[in-house]
Order: sequence, then structure tokens, then C-alpha cells
Amino acid sequence: MAIRGLWLISHEKGGIGVVRFSRRYPTVEKRAKAFNGDSYVTIPEDDLFLPALLTELGLTDPDKNFVEYRDSCSRINKTSVYALPVGEGNLWPVLAIPNKDLVYVCVPLVEQSMNPLPPLITISGISEAFTFLAGLMGFINSGQKNETDLCAKVAQLPVLLTQACPLGSPTDSNLQGLLDSNMGGPGNQIQKQPAWKTSKYKGKAQVKVCISEKVKCMQYDKRDITDMWQVHGTVTCKCDLEEAMPHVIVSLNLPANGSPLQDILVHPCVASLDSAVLTSSSVDLTDDSAFSGPYKFPFTPPLDWFNLCYYTSQVPVPPILGFYQLQEEELKGSITHFEHKLSYGQLEVLREKGVLVWVIGQKFPKSLEISLTGTVIFGSMSHLQQPSNPICTGNTAYVKLYFRIPDYTLSGCYTDQHSVQVFSSAKPKIITSRELISSDYYIWNSKASAPVVYRSPFL
Repeated sequence: MAIRGLWLISHEKGGIGVVRFSRRYPTVEKRAKAFNGDSYVTIPEDDLFLPALLTELGLTDPDKNFVEYRDSCSRINKTSVYALPVGEGNLWPVLAIPNKDLVYVCVPLVEQSMNPLPPLITISGISEAFTFLAGLMGFINSGQKNETDLCAKVAQLPVLLTQACPLGSPTDSNLQGLLDSNMGGPGNQIQKQPAWKTSKYKGKAQVKVCISEKVKCMQYDKRDITDMWQVHGTVTCKCDLEEAMPHVIVSLNLPANGSPLQDILVHPCVASLDSAVLTSSSVDLTDDSAFSGPYKFPFTPPLDWFNLCYYTSQVPVPPILGFYQLQEEELKGSITHFEHKLSYGQLEVLREKGVLVWVIGQKFPKSLEISLTGTVIFGSMSHLQQPSNPICTGNTAYVKLYFRIPDYTLSGCYTDQHSVQVFSSAKPKIITSRELISSDYYIWNSKASAPVVYRSPFL
């Protein structure tokens, strides 16, 4: 969930309204433009937004109580969601809650086209936006007695929203609790169950963190072609905690010889990050100042499994090196017979008679080297027979590796029970794991041509 903009407006019926506070999020606005397409309506400047809102709420024109398009029986508004007529169309949905002499307003992100307007129940951000506005209302009303108190509250909003709504993604609606925490207060406020969190976990407290890396590889065994490999990592979490809004910090660590994490993308629930974490990029080949951790992710977790972050890592070598040499004497058809000699594992032919499968097993021998040699006899290929793989014509062929290595990552990235902090009344059990999985891992026949992958410095 994200919001495009947030406003706090003061008014008196029939008087001139004043924007006490406003905050817009350009990154969310770009997402809105992409999601909404042709139905996208930009948010106008405050001097145009304010009169359109007050007119829609019936807080202007004291001598004109009835406005047909707004007050006729053909339109009955049972919610606090409005459409504001602006220059290029209607801005929708605008959430507005009048309370005393203030109006609390925000525009949530709609992640779909708005032509036609989707039902409110299908927009996940509506309930979360109302919850956030309710939290803002509670903060402004707490302890407010006069204009001076209101000005003091408004002055605190920029700092609090940096924590409660980083980059337009609300993570905490308890602004008063954040203020007390920042000021070193007792922090004993009762946490209210947020509206978007429909249920609460009850049971044994535990936190599970899994690091899964996938490695892609193209090996050619040729001097004029460079082998290529890529590592992509995903960190998934599940926090079973009884608190309504628990706070958790997960740290990812690297050994001394580990490869730095780059291109890091985080879940919206992550509250803040070190700038060095976000700026480390694999695209900038001239940047040799890669951040080597630890990588700290403070967040308030969702109820179920979620992807805490994604990353890439430029490792010096792939996990398995090999070469494949195949020389054919005639055109290939189906496999009719094969003779082989292998140093480890088992070999079998699949039913379609076009693929040999070498089952290595759960581990390599102590030498960490295995080999397979043999002769494969193919039947003649008829004119009607089509190759099962259009790439594998002539001598062009490949070995594809499938493997999974538990308790290991190629980058060296790891986390353990000492790297997970949980601010909870109960002491949870910390469960961590990691694995390396192959993904599109190819070794091409070095005796023939093969598709070549080049890495462009501009990608």
C-alpha cells in the first residue's frame, strides 16, 4: 500500500481554508501514472486542490447550500471517499475526514486502471489509508488545547512521517508512539490493532528467516567467449508474534571473503535503510566502494511469509565448472544405443530418446571432480521428424545442471539467531536457513557454435 499525497487542512464553514501541512511522494506518483495509464489524473497544486476539496465537502459558499451535482438524490455518498473535479478530469479516490476545524486528507495509490472506476472493496489501500488518517487524527488531537499546541504538532510531522510513511508507504499509524520513542519516553502506549491486519497471531513466538540464492550460468570452454554467471538472492521471513505491531530487525552478514550485496530491493514494511545499502549497484562498473555490511532491515512484519528483500551479488567464480565436448558423424535422430564410462553417479535415457540424464547424487566425491565419457548412437532422422529443441541443431548441444546446496550461499550471505532482534514481550525462537539453487545453468558443447550472452555496460 502507498499514498500519493497527504494533507492537513484547517477550515471554518464558509471561510477560507488553509493547508497546514502537505506531503507528496514523486516515486508513488510515477507508479500511479504507470498503473492508471490513460485514466491517470495528476494531483494539482495546493492552490487548486484546496478549493476543489472544500467545494466537494460543502464547506464553501455559505449562501449556496445546494449544489446539484453534489447534493442531488442521484448521488448518495455513504463513504468518505470523494472524486474531485480538476482540470483534466476527476481525481479519485480522495479520502477526506473532517474533524472539528480540520480535514485529514490523503490520496491512496490505485494499482490498476480507473476506467471504469473499480469497486472500493477491490482497492487494498483504502482501509490502510483510513487507518493511517485515523492515526494522524489521534496524534493531532492528543493534548491539543489551543493554536500553539496545533502548530507544535504540525511542526513535528515531517520527521515523524519519515519514519511512519517512508517514500509514501505507511508502516506505522501510531505517530504518538513514534514521538515518545524518539524522545526516550516510557513507550507504554497500548498498541491498537490496525484495520488492515484482520487477525492476530496466537501461539508460540518464533521468527523464520530464509536466504535463497539462485545462480544462472553459461559456460563455453572457449578462449574467445567469456563465461557468464549471475547470482540473485531472496530473503523471506515469517514472524509469528502476538503483538499488534511488533518491531523486528534482521541483519544480513558477510564473511571476510564474501561478495557484497547489490541492487537491493526491499519490502514496503521496511522502515528505513542505510543509504549505502540502496546506492550499491551492479550497473555502475566504475564504483568500487561496494558496501560489505552488515545489512540491517528494521520492519513491522505482515502476518504471513513475505519477501523481505531481493539482491544480486557479483561472485568471482561459479560453484561448478565443467566442459562438454560432443563430435557427431551424422545428423542426429533419437538415441538408439549408448556406451559410457562415468566416474560417479548413474546415467539414464529419458523416454523421448533425446536426453541423457546424469544423476550425480547428493554429494561429490572427496576429489570434487567427476567425469563422463561415451559414445551415443542415434537413429536416422526422417524428413517429417522435427527437432525437440530448435537450438540444438548440428553439433550445437548443451548440458543443463540441476542442483541444490543446503546451508550455503555463493555470496557468503548469512544470518543467525544473534542477527535477528525482536522487540517483544516474549522471547521468540529464531530459525534461520540458507540455500543455493541452480537456475538456467548451462555448459555448451565447446566443439560447436553456441548462443552467446554478452553483458552490456549500459544495462
